[in-house]
Amino acid sequence: MKASLQLKLGQQLTMTPQLQQAIRLLQLSSLELQQEIQQALDSNPLLELEEEQFDAPTERKQDIADTDFSETTAQPQEQDNSTVDIAESLTKESLPEELPMDTTWDEVFTASPNSGSGASREDDMPFQGETSEGLYEHLEWQKNLTPFSETDLAIATAIIDAIDDQGYLTQSTEDILEAMGNPEIELDEVEAVLKRIQHFDPVGVAARDLSECLLIQLSHFSPDTPHLENARMLIKDHLDLIATRDFRLLMRKTKLKEDELRDSIALIQTLNPRPGLLITPVDEEYVIPDVSVSKKNGRWVVELNPDCMPKINVNQQYAAMARSTKSQADSQFIRGHLQEAKWFIKSLESRNETLLKVANCIVQYQQGFFEYGEEAMKPMVLNDIAEAVEMHESTISRVTTQKYMHTPKGLFELKYFFSSHVGTDDGGECSSTAIRAFIKKLVAAENQKKPLSDSKMAQLLAEQGINVARRTIAKYREAMLIPPSNQRKSL
Repeated sequence: MKASLQLKLGQQLTMTPQLQQAIRLLQLSSLELQQEIQQALDSNPLLELEEEQFDAPTERKQDIADTDFSETTAQPQEQDNSTVDIAESLTKESLPEELPMDTTWDEVFTASPNSGSGASREDDMPFQGETSEGLYEHLEWQKNLTPFSETDLAIATAIIDAIDDQGYLTQSTEDILEAMGNPEIELDEVEAVLKRIQHFDPVGVAARDLSECLLIQLSHFSPDTPHLENARMLIKDHLDLIATRDFRLLMRKTKLKEDELRDSIALIQTLNPRPGLLITPVDEEYVIPDVSVSKKNGRWVVELNPDCMPKINVNQQYAAMARSTKSQADSQFIRGHLQEAKWFIKSLESRNETLLKVANCIVQYQQGFFEYGEEAMKPMVLNDIAEAVEMHESTISRVTTQKYMHTPKGLFELKYFFSSHVGTDDGGECSSTAIRAFIKKLVAAENQKKPLSDSKMAQLLAEQGINVARRTIAKYREAMLIPPSNQRKSL
């Protein structure tokens, strides 16, 4: 077989570095984008943050009625040509080497100590940092303040090691005694130390089960607390019936009247079944909206959040050095970073334009939600927005992931506005989000003594023309963390 040369024509999609960078920036959240921008500023000397102006900022807005979704963001912008000839726009102003100051170093820092005046100021107190201790550290701190003997201190350490984050003891006293391996220690000593730890803060910690945890908390109530004895009796003997909310059987077994049973259960509900979570630190997560929606002059207007979109530009002084420098290596270094800076800025512009266009299309499609709430939500899928803005579904998925919209109805992720549909009797469609809103509305208005079952809610929705199966109601109810009808019953 002889080797030969052949000429073929074909098409091939090449992922250029610019396209890869634009796709990566498109799927970043606002916090991740700020970190990416900061990393680019640190690595590229030709990038700099644009200084804030005191004039009114010119916000980029698009009116829903005037939006043309036939345009794509991949087209180059005419304004980007202004960054090509950086040297021509270089300003000739330069800062002096020494700037005038309204104070001197000696006026701020003096070697002599301040003359004490008897009162201490709050701003003179040194900041000693924050503490984010967990339950284990909190119990260890109390253990060290408690007068224990050496043996009891070793037992207390073993008990605290066996407490989980919710505050419950995960091992029995027999297992703790066996793990210590000291034949001189008896089980009664372990029980005695456990009783002392159970009265540590938070009250009810180191309990072996829910009943013991609640009883420990009740022991700290005043003896003249109304319905205290009835609450203890219910916790000791009928905690399972309280969980199933079988109030008729409870009244028959306890011989309590309805008012007494209701007040006793109300007292039990004031207790904390997981006392350890009061101390366990929880990491707070903050969400920064990418776009905001407001109604102006009768029209819904979408605006980018300028706080999460820092404006960056090319350092003109460094860019001008590419022509003035005599070293070829320095010139190539500056030109390479200049090209990277322009690519990065164009990628950010493309990201902002795409995000704004998709957000406008979502608001236009879901105007009923912004006017009337969740019950007016329309069914919408990614393909609907992709066809409207003439983009691929994968691009819409990247734009709507971890991007948030601030609206008069609250803060929502862009993914929230996409939902499946259910057919109606008149041939229309109803969004699953609207069905969830109807379920939430029905549960809020139900009779607490006789809550609505899933079948009854499906029947009520069918009367409104929405045909939903009972299992679908159960699925949506469980997704909203709404308990079933037997657990929603109350006196």
